[in-house]
Amino acid sequence: MDDGAMKIFVGGGGENYAASQCLRLDFANRHGLIAGATGTGKTVTLQILAQGFSDAGVPVFLTDVKGDLSGMAKAGSPDHKLHDAFAKRAGTINLDLDFAPVPVTFWDLWGTAGHPMRTTVSEMGPLLLARLMGLTGVQEGVLNIAFRAADEEGLALLDLKDLQALLLWVGQNRKALTLRYGNVAASSVGAIQRALLTLEGQGGDLLFGEPALELEDLLAVISEGRGRVNILAADKLMASPRLYATFLLWLLSALFEQLPEIGDPDKPKLVFFFDEAHLLFDDAPKALLDKVEQVARLIRSKGVGVYFVTQNPEDVPEDILGQLGNRVQHALRAFTAKDRRALKEAARNYRENPRFEIEDAIHEVGVGEAVTSFLEEKGIPGIVERTLIRPPTSALGPIAEVERQEIVAASPISGKYAALVDRESAYEILARRAAATPLGRRSRSPSPARLERRRGEPWSAECSGGCFADGEIRRRLAAAASPHSHSIVPGGFDVMS
Repeated sequence: MDDGAMKIFVGGGGENYAASQCLRLDFANRHGLIAGATGTGKTVTLQILAQGFSDAGVPVFLTDVKGDLSGMAKAGSPDHKLHDAFAKRAGTINLDLDFAPVPVTFWDLWGTAGHPMRTTVSEMGPLLLARLMGLTGVQEGVLNIAFRAADEEGLALLDLKDLQALLLWVGQNRKALTLRYGNVAASSVGAIQRALLTLEGQGGDLLFGEPALELEDLLAVISEGRGRVNILAADKLMASPRLYATFLLWLLSALFEQLPEIGDPDKPKLVFFFDEAHLLFDDAPKALLDKVEQVARLIRSKGVGVYFVTQNPEDVPEDILGQLGNRVQHALRAFTAKDRRALKEAARNYRENPRFEIEDAIHEVGVGEAVTSFLEEKGIPGIVERTLIRPPTSALGPIAEVERQEIVAASPISGKYAALVDRESAYEILARRAAATPLGRRSRSPSPARLERRRGEPWSAECSGGCFADGEIRRRLAAAASPHSHSIVPGGFDVMS
């Protein structure tokens, strides 16, 4: 019985694939999962879901890991090599295959294959930065102290050179900071500096700076009422898996923190596809997993649906997997005992269908088929079905580079993020303080009386000029400001007492 809810047609299931399998938009913010072995059709499923959300007026954010999804910007073609197979599939499920493009916005952290997408060091925060740099718990604690001190000093942390300058200052003032906040070891500061150099070498410096991303630009709906599909070029980004996963988690967290509560809307405000989702959870500390679980649990009330795309459902922690109401499970292989256990576990996550064994179906479905279950009225999981996935109406595969650049140039936000803005922040403030302090007023260890400052008073006052007087500090800040160097002199503080 049709209750009038808006739906996305995903494919045909049941006997002779005659029963429509649809994702209800009013439950699309209950999150979802697209899983299956390599080559079973996950990317096409992602494409048809993104296309369906766009047609329904829902903006989408997704990552293009293989470079294949840029074709969504063009209409499909009867000349495509898979057209005959798609036409046959469309006939089987009684679908009129009308080719049409999808309105897209291209993004790229490096700024070459789309609009630059940046955040600031302060916005990412110490927890995610520690994950990004692979810090230990002790090093993360020192990073937290650095952020706390920067906040009390009024030092804006916008880009990596701000963080590098702050760490130089923390190393020079570590005795005073230790008395106030706890142990600040020179070796920890040095380790963080080295991790920053590694991050910079991976292109992480391009991630941080201004103008930072405005989330409203991801929520655009064009005049025809279709949602824009925001495609982040991730083929090169995947060479740095931790950078990829941490940036996407930051973006998801920013949406959670900034979007207003709207309850359960008739359709989502945004749908977020997290491809290669296992990268988010691999070796993640408990604090980070707790954060992901919290965001997934609460962000639905902000109108955001999160869809994890991965090979095996076991890649997603159980506490998060249990929150994913809409599921498309492509084939899983079972070559080893471990594979067979994973297959059995995947089958347990579905509402049984008396017509077939779920475990057998997951093992047997062909390319373009899947075992599906979507939330029904009142949010009840639907009975699992063996489903023939509909073909997309937008083009498969990448578009030409010249076509991509034309779309970027014609975008409503063209030029908005193109030029970096380097306003005064921690780097400039600390460099100015260091340059203004005479060498003769050096005092490496502030007296206990100076530590009894009132909250909010600048550390420069408690140090009486001595904390920034060291010539080594000024030399390193000068080196960082050199047009031939974008980073602090390697070596950090592990050579300093």
